[in-house]
Amino acid sequence: MPGRAGTWLAVDVGSVRVGVARSDPGGVLAVPVATLARDAHGNRDIADIAALVIEYAAVGVVVGLPRTLRGQEGTAAAAARAYGAALAAAIAPVPVEYLDERLTTVTAARKLATGGLRGGRAKRAVIDQAAAVELLQHWLDRTHD
Repeated sequence: MPGRAGTWLAVDVGSVRVGVARSDPGGVLAVPVATLARDAHGNRDIADIAALVIEYAAVGVVVGLPRTLRGQEGTAAAAARAYGAALAAAIAPVPVEYLDERLTTVTAARKLATGGLRGGRAKRAVIDQAAAVELLQHWLDRTHD
């Protein structure tokens, strides 16, 4: 479903936090939305993303797939796929796509540092959102080529 017109969400899934970004309705520009606390037992984060899908009338969600630098899928990618499957069940029939997210967090952190962002916990939350923005922007750019 790449290229499907409308607002898309992206999630950068971590073991502690989940960064969320969204596109504009035209599917051109990604912007940060939120950083959610990861709730592996109660799935509150998945419920929050499902609510965002409704709020933004999202036509799809992109989940970051953390491949190794060699392009292989390890345990982190398996965890991301499991998260995506749980999310897909919660937001059906809205589709869930996966995209290699290698280095999105590093890129986001560098851009934020260049912009002068400093600080511990708050910085990590912003980095998670920025990583989701990087992921979604890459996906949007690929779908418009």
